[in-house]
Amino acid sequence: MPTPDAQGDMQITPMPELANYIATALTNPLPEEVVEKAKHHLLDTLSSMVSGSRMLAGERAIAFVKAQGQSEPQAALAGTSLRTTAINAAMANGMFAHADETDDSHAPSLTHPGCGVVPAVLACAELWHRGGTDMLRAMVLGYDVCARLTMSLDAYAFREAGHSSHTFGPNFGAAAAAGALAGVEARQARYLMSYAAQQASGVACWMRDKDHVEKSFDFGGMGARNGVTAAIMVHSGCTGVDDVFSGQRCFYDAYGDQPDRGALGRELGVRYEILNTAIKRWTVGSPIQAPLDALDHLIRTHRFGADDVLAVEVRIPHQMVLTVNDRDMPEICLQHVLATLIVDGTMGFASAHDRPRMNDPTVLAVRERIALVGDDGLSRLMPSRQGIVEVTLKDGRRLREHTLAVRGTPANPMTRKELKEKSMELIAPILGKAQGERLVEQVWTLERIEDARELARLLSPAS
Repeated sequence: MPTPDAQGDMQITPMPELANYIATALTNPLPEEVVEKAKHHLLDTLSSMVSGSRMLAGERAIAFVKAQGQSEPQAALAGTSLRTTAINAAMANGMFAHADETDDSHAPSLTHPGCGVVPAVLACAELWHRGGTDMLRAMVLGYDVCARLTMSLDAYAFREAGHSSHTFGPNFGAAAAAGALAGVEARQARYLMSYAAQQASGVACWMRDKDHVEKSFDFGGMGARNGVTAAIMVHSGCTGVDDVFSGQRCFYDAYGDQPDRGALGRELGVRYEILNTAIKRWTVGSPIQAPLDALDHLIRTHRFGADDVLAVEVRIPHQMVLTVNDRDMPEICLQHVLATLIVDGTMGFASAHDRPRMNDPTVLAVRERIALVGDDGLSRLMPSRQGIVEVTLKDGRRLREHTLAVRGTPANPMTRKELKEKSMELIAPILGKAQGERLVEQVWTLERIEDARELARLLSPAS
């Protein structure tokens, strides 16, 4: 028999506010700063999708889609000339978006919202011929739901228990965004969330994936696929439980350890989580961003190279060490990335993803001088992902830099110019410079397009 307190908790539900927010999202104007931020994240995620189509995870996702046989050409696969069902397109584009480490991240919720939400938005906007304004509003909704879901579960404790916060959040965020584009009413939005909950899964062992293929599915592909599936089912007339977040055997009973049961419905339309989401300046894992900022600053300020370095000590929060310590993939191996920056003096997409370079004797020699340490003080500051780099030079100088706000985070945002430079590096080799320029401009003026297929056409290489 539940205790009186437990019975009270069972009655707390975000569903009325959440269902209404989903049902009215496309009719509610957004503040200008939110629209601008959404465009930044849309361009960043589309660029990640295009570049990711050529990565190993992207190749495997394409193979999966082709293995399904001929299908209804409802939506595009970025970076290719292929079209497939909205569900398969969302899954493949989600895997493309997180095929490497270029996509955005929301530190408080331990999610990468863009790689799950944006592919769902693109697929459903194509399926139901939605315009640019609808896409932006659905996308902002998706970020709101994605972040609030795992924060309601205490994201960091949730991950320590073995669950993948990176899968759960986008699963619900993609469903909300896709449902809004499907035109669900408030009652249908309740069913939508129930179908999302029934598909919710994810195990944090993704950290052991050496090829970034399963990880791309966990972070992006699965949530995008599940969200679009939920939306199409409800749009097709499927009914279900009208409040999966309260009552006996609800979602929070299954997954919550003292969850904040009202968080999903709190401050919707007031606090926009896309404003709290970071864009990566560097195309590497999130825990490496702060150390890279710090080391890059030291190199540019003091003009030293590999031959000058005696030792490097890097300090990051304890919670982040396991993710990036001596990994087998270049883009999430902190020691390799920092050693490459010291050797080259710069760091771009190609060098961050050059796997053979991990065996470069010059890079390996510098890597041996880099020590990674978990720091108690930085851990207490989480979810702020700060980093400290201390460099000892052979001439006796000791240099130190503490990155308080990584470039691209809400406290230190990138400009349109910086984001365009990052995007063009990712998309120009695949789409061509001229088409890449048109894609960037299309995003900046997205409200002008009446059908998402206008945007989708620019994601395919020119014939």
